Amino acid sequence: MTFRQKIKTFREKVTRLPKPVRILVGILFVLCGLVGFLPILGFWMVPVGLAVLAIDIPVVKKLVHRMMTAFNRWRRKRREK
Repeated sequence: MTFRQKIKTFREKVTRLPKPVRILVGILFVLCGLVGFLPILGFWMVPVGLAVLAIDIPVVKKLVHRMMTAFNRWRRKRREK
């Protein structure tokens, strides 16, 4: 399964939830990700929470898009070296 297929599957599953539940889940993921040094919680929860929030909040969607663009540029530069 490619990365794009995984994102599509994730988005399909998350959009089944009502909007207030998605926003609450996104906020909880981000907050729990901030205490990622604890055993079960992890820093991986922050980008997942932002991805969930980006579905409903346009400002977060722009932020996530900018972060992904910057990450892809960084990765391309790193591969060229």
